[in-house]
Amino acid sequence: MTTEQIILFAIMGSVLALLVWGRIRYDVVAFSALTIAVLLGVVDKDMAFEGFGHPAVIIIALVLIVSKALSQSGAVDLLTRRIISASRGITAHISIIGFAGAALSAFMNNVAALALLMPVDMQAADQAKRPRARTLMPLSFATILGGMVTLIGTPTNIVIAQFRGDATYKGEDMGTAYSMFDFAPVGLACALAGLAFIAVVGWRFTPVDKTRSASAQDLENLEGYVMEIQVPDGSSAIGQKVRELYPKADENDVYILGLIRRGERQPGSARGVEIRKGDILVVEATPTALESFANAMKLTYSKSSKHKGPLTGTLAMTECVVTSGSRLDGRSALDVRLLYRQQTMLLGVAREGRQTRERIRQMPLKAGDVLLLMGPKDSLQDVINWLGCLPLAGPELQVTQREKAGFSIAIFAAAIIASGLGLVYLPVALAACVALYALLRVVTLNQIYDSVEWPVIVLLASLIPIGAAIETSGGTQLIASGIVAFTDGWPAWGVLLFLMVVTMTLSDVLNNVATVLVAAPVAINIAEKLDANPDAMLMGVAVAASCAFLTPIGHKNNTIIMGPGGYRFGDYWPMGLPLELIVLAVGLPMILVVWGL
Repeated sequence: MTTEQIILFAIMGSVLALLVWGRIRYDVVAFSALTIAVLLGVVDKDMAFEGFGHPAVIIIALVLIVSKALSQSGAVDLLTRRIISASRGITAHISIIGFAGAALSAFMNNVAALALLMPVDMQAADQAKRPRARTLMPLSFATILGGMVTLIGTPTNIVIAQFRGDATYKGEDMGTAYSMFDFAPVGLACALAGLAFIAVVGWRFTPVDKTRSASAQDLENLEGYVMEIQVPDGSSAIGQKVRELYPKADENDVYILGLIRRGERQPGSARGVEIRKGDILVVEATPTALESFANAMKLTYSKSSKHKGPLTGTLAMTECVVTSGSRLDGRSALDVRLLYRQQTMLLGVAREGRQTRERIRQMPLKAGDVLLLMGPKDSLQDVINWLGCLPLAGPELQVTQREKAGFSIAIFAAAIIASGLGLVYLPVALAACVALYALLRVVTLNQIYDSVEWPVIVLLASLIPIGAAIETSGGTQLIASGIVAFTDGWPAWGVLLFLMVVTMTLSDVLNNVATVLVAAPVAINIAEKLDANPDAMLMGVAVAASCAFLTPIGHKNNTIIMGPGGYRFGDYWPMGLPLELIVLAVGLPMILVVWGL
């Protein structure tokens, strides 16, 4: 092993370790690694920033913009609101919304597809009086499966396709990248098998209800919000002990968790502490129950005189979920000065159904937390956009331009058809689509820039030069030789299966784009050593990298549903593990039949 290979392996190993650790955002990790690689001379300075102009990076950015435009035009709403009904049984509901989510994910970013359908699913669950946890995980998994079907369905397919166009096999260029529907034969078979499992059997492995605290036996209808509410002068709670409020709290479906005095949380649940003016009660309740309790006990939502009294005037409450990369990911409401900058208060936080002993406004938030915000009714949606969070209100509350839905779909369809027929290079077709959306004002310029997930762009653009350096230094050949030696005597399909299992395992704990950048060049080298079809190996990597079903950190969709569904870290694998085995059982034979080995 050469010195250059040692340095590159150390850098990439550190990147993977830090991504698993998760304390430092992945784009910072990747860009820092690129900088170090350039400074150490293992990545040429002239190649350092070529990743930012790579076709895969451009396509991902354009797909995100197109997804935003289709959402903004109301095109998706036209398709979903007419087919989703709370009156159906759970199997029928999951079948229909799962198929809709998979179909949308095939042609738009799967995170965007989940964002559009999740409020519809939650509303249907509430109306049918069934736990949201039963259907949110199946919906998330369905949108992930749908992304496997087309080139633009998931960033992993885009990266694989462009890698094929740049790769060499046995010293010769492989030619062109994969086209729009080259992934469809294998991806569609895996998606349909996965959807059938999810709808018929898989949903039964989801937790029945994870939104309730285990110690609160009498809380049958709480949503898991932990909130703070102040005791002002004149409140009927003054002079009473905390336990003396329990009857009134029970009457209003509120659970009192504790008391804060002068910024300090009192020990335990403070049952015997006498309440004074200025104290803050920490409670668990739904927004409606909290408002009822606040009215009954003459409590207020804030220390500020601007917000005294229960909800009045133009103030309103709304729910949203913290997403990876939002302003609040890893920060508190106090850190972003939410009240000062946006005149909006953070009233409550729901995190995996657990209580918290931290001050709500000082509490570092993380992806998957569900927030209850209160602020001016007309600007709450703008506040959620500013925070980079996902609103949990139904589609009817979103500002859409339904009169533009028809030609928005037509423009996108024309771009896909032109690219699929080979008439126009895909990035150019998508760029033309985005330009038309901007000219026709389907999306504003601000929405165009805001819809691009810049951390993912930086991650991919930073790791591409490092991956290329590992390949040119012979590092991928070294890894491939190790895998071939380990699987010595195995049939080629067995080596492919082993590669898929390794890739799938990595994807459950790493960003799937990072996984592909590591696994794709290894797949080419393994194919060369085995004299096998490199396309079969690449398709195996593409399928496996898309399957992140065991943990909430493997895919952003799994992280997004964690809070709204009240899921814990270990809730994903009971349905996710058999689903991954099904994908392997279906995907491997389909690869052998369609691509050969």
